[in-house]
Amino acid sequence: MKNQIFFALTLAAMLLVSCRESTQDKTKDAVEAIGEDIEDNARKAGEKLKDGAKKVEEEIDEEIHETDDINGEEASEDF
Repeated sequence: MKNQIFFALTLAAMLLVSCRESTQDKTKDAVEAIGEDIEDNARKAGEKLKDGAKKVEEEIDEEIHETDDINGEEASEDF
């Protein structure tokens, strides 16, 4: 009887440890996936910032050189 109880407790402990390890593995995988998503989105945001900065630079250059256009027509000071 003592052997059966010991065996049952040992089996329960092994199952508990096994479940903890699988939970840890799943958590680790989820954290890695989140990290990859953060890296991808940061890269995309950086690209959008560069594109936006380039557009701003072009607009400033057009204003400085008075080559800005509105609806395909060159802007004038007559507004």
